[in-house]
Amino acid sequence: MAVTVQNPPITAPQALALLGACSEETNTGRRNRALIALLWRAGLRPGEALALRPTDVDPAARRVRIRDRVAGLDDLAASEVEQWMARRAAHGLGDSGPLISTLQGKPLSQAYVRELLPRLALRAGLDSRVHAMGLRYACAAEMAGEGIATEIIESQLGIRPQSSVARYLPIPDEADVVATMAARPVPLA
Repeated sequence: MAVTVQNPPITAPQALALLGACSEETNTGRRNRALIALLWRAGLRPGEALALRPTDVDPAARRVRIRDRVAGLDDLAASEVEQWMARRAAHGLGDSGPLISTLQGKPLSQAYVRELLPRLALRAGLDSRVHAMGLRYACAAEMAGEGIATEIIESQLGIRPQSSVARYLPIPDEADVVATMAARPVPLA
């Protein structure tokens, strides 16, 4: 059964346009593409994405460790992160600093992300409001629309069910979450 979400915050074509507004040639463009992919396709919270270290992410294995959980990466997110990691390495940035960083290895602020996304949306010709949490919500909506089990979505997003029944529900294995995310279809414009 397909799930429809009323008024999704951002559609897949809009998110792809947002990615397209970032240069594939420049280092900052590649970094911004990786950030957007982590927010949209992996559903990370902005603070989670900005706190990642290079050692937390394994694009080849489609895995990302976020504090107390493991989340998965689809092909799009893995590719964008892998390309940014290659740029980081070529620029001489080590593994000790944040993954999503300035070209000097310094952390980005959430304020920078709040300013970046509307600027990219304008460049992409989007007239809707674009923000980091909207990309996360779009991830959840897309996963639900793809028929992914609620437990997998909750595990991927790091959501702990609050109901009294939650203690009786199965907790997905990390490998199941990673495999489900890796199998997600790449969205088309």
